[in-house]
Amino acid sequence: MTETAPLHDTAAALPEQHTRPEQRPAPSRRGPGTLLLGLLRTARPKQWVKNTLVVAAPAAAGRLFSVQALTQLALVFALFTACAAAVYLVNDARDADADRAHPTKRHRPVAAGQVPVSVAYAVGGALGALAPVAAAWLTSPVVAALLTAYIGMQLAYCVSLKHVLVVDLAVVTTGFLMRAMVGGLALGIPLSRWFLITTGFGALFMVAAKRYSEAVQMAGKAGATRALLTEYTTGYLRFVWQLAASVAVLGYCLWALEEGGVPHTSVLPWRQLSMVAFILAVLRYAVFADRGTAGEPEDVVLRDRALAVIGLVWIAMYGLAVANW
Repeated sequence: MTETAPLHDTAAALPEQHTRPEQRPAPSRRGPGTLLLGLLRTARPKQWVKNTLVVAAPAAAGRLFSVQALTQLALVFALFTACAAAVYLVNDARDADADRAHPTKRHRPVAAGQVPVSVAYAVGGALGALAPVAAAWLTSPVVAALLTAYIGMQLAYCVSLKHVLVVDLAVVTTGFLMRAMVGGLALGIPLSRWFLITTGFGALFMVAAKRYSEAVQMAGKAGATRALLTEYTTGYLRFVWQLAASVAVLGYCLWALEEGGVPHTSVLPWRQLSMVAFILAVLRYAVFADRGTAGEPEDVVLRDRALAVIGLVWIAMYGLAVANW
């Protein structure tokens, strides 16, 4: 009789072992810190490096090093980052169901349930509405208009334009070009035609190279990552990035060879010499495009030491040309 008690106790303890899967409620453990971290991750901090393009026009015009310029550019960078974050939040909220079925995108905070869809929509909408208003108040109406156009274009891309051949490449390229333009608009700097041509086609080169790399790596199952890749051929995407690289190089060389009627007084003809570094940088980047390993532009540049060094040499030469040293 005394042995039945332990048996009874053991039986009573068994339900506790079966109910142990208390890990189910884990998703409900969504504290403010977890939610904020999820929102930050959804805003893609890794992509913020693209927004440093806001310094491109001021740097090209030699108007970068003043307190007023740096303060204004820092503000423009923050506002453009807020606009980009708004688009990412709305995009992830809209694609939450599809992302849950994807092998890697299912880990995104919205798809994983770390950030509720309604919260992502609300925060994205708030950022998208407030950033242009802040730009109109703190910078200029032109900057506010450009940011509004960027948000509208990117949301249209998320909804439908990403499914339209060629237009998807143009929209992504225009996003890069807008980043490069906004700094000049904020400081009232006239934008050179050569600057626009080189920047625009340089961006198209990198965008098409990335698409080409995705198509090569996902051969046969491209639709699983980006549905439109099934509509492009690798031959077409190769043609696009080669054409874009050629036009970007041509535009840059025409800028470098155009003295504007004013002979240089610097020690060396830095404008012309910078063509060498620029062309080498394009050729080096094309190596990764040709291999099908040109992913995010910032990853390609930062991971390849030779390309990074060539880039620094080009920046130095370009700076000396602008400063006329």
